[in-house]
Amino acid sequence: MAENVDYAPFETTTAGPAEHSATQPVSAEELSRLHDVPVELAVEVGRTKMTIREALALGPGSIVTLNKLAGEPVDLLVNGKPIARGEVVVIDEEFGLRVTEVLAPSGSESADGAEGDV
Repeated sequence: MAENVDYAPFETTTAGPAEHSATQPVSAEELSRLHDVPVELAVEVGRTKMTIREALALGPGSIVTLNKLAGEPVDLLVNGKPIARGEVVVIDEEFGLRVTEVLAPSGSESADGAEGDV
């Protein structure tokens, strides 16, 4: 049994004066609304690729070679996106990251795709 459905017209709205275009910066007051939003930070020491067979063969004592050299800066990721680089430090037997470079936002990368620092 089919039901009759009444459709209401959709009203379009226009942006008011408080709306920002993509080129206008956001004020500190507006940005402060996001201060309590939780994000996930991760430090990426390096990456590698291997087959499932190789991954299943890993066990205690296995060594996985990564694509970074010892002493090379590691990446600080926020929700999976790199925002900074730094060096791993140990303080009171806990690992930490000393930030040495803050990466430019992805929208302001140079034409060759290289990331710069702020």
